[in-house]
Amino acid sequence: MSASSDPNMLAKAEVLIEALPYFQRYAGRTFVVKYGGHAMGDPEAARDFAEDIVLLKAVGINPVVVHGGGPQIGEMLKKLGVESTFVDGLRVTDKATADVAEMVLSGAINKQLVGWLTGAGGKAIGISGKDGGLVRAKKVERTTRDPDSNIEKAVDLGFVGAPEHVDTTIIDTAVASGMIPVIAPIGADAQGNTYNINADTMAGAIAAALGAARLFLLTDVAGVLDKQGQLLTDLTPADMAKLKDDGTISGGMIPKLETCVSAVEAGCEAAVVLDGRVAHAMLLEFFTARGAGTLVRA
Repeated sequence: MSASSDPNMLAKAEVLIEALPYFQRYAGRTFVVKYGGHAMGDPEAARDFAEDIVLLKAVGINPVVVHGGGPQIGEMLKKLGVESTFVDGLRVTDKATADVAEMVLSGAINKQLVGWLTGAGGKAIGISGKDGGLVRAKKVERTTRDPDSNIEKAVDLGFVGAPEHVDTTIIDTAVASGMIPVIAPIGADAQGNTYNINADTMAGAIAAALGAARLFLLTDVAGVLDKQGQLLTDLTPADMAKLKDDGTISGGMIPKLETCVSAVEAGCEAAVVLDGRVAHAMLLEFFTARGAGTLVRA
């Protein structure tokens, strides 16, 4: 059988042709990818992810990876005998916990990701938000309402931060040198204090500052589902407000979508929530007409 009549070869050629306009449209643009969850602990999924990122770089797109690591921090704290408490899903972070978070995120996980990307043929550089003044952090303020008195009280989360300012110089320098930046969600405030930052929030702030063409949030779910369990593929902030009001969107999906909205309203062209457990989900979402996740745009 000749290559021209082999169905598998023809299918591959058709996929490349379908992807061509996307390659052309986004050459030289930036994609920010938040990576974590199930896929990070699965060697095969990690290999797929690394190959996807290196492919994006090879076709002229500039990927920037921001990674999480909550479960790994939890495991290390347990090994060290440090107990954790949570408020609204955020880990209360004292100085000892902040030191462990930095060690795990900026050390073990960050360099493991760099290794995966290098193994897939890329040139990656691991940094944190502290490097080059990339992310200046501010302390996160939270309140909680006492169920008995109904009085709202301030909660001190310790060294839990949020991005206050993003200086993309170190990212721009790395990208111009042909590198793939891999960023740990750690930042410092104006006094040099270290803060642990939610990885979704960090990725959204960086995507906005870079004017990224896409922000990808890889999660453990297919995306936003309607009440019949069907994937909602295209949403605006107004759509999401309605879905939140009627209870379609709830729980952990709310902060992810709030991150998407903040990013697109601050300069990122579009954000996508998609299932990081699906092999090559990011490529399917971006380089095919059918897509694979929930796209959010202003």
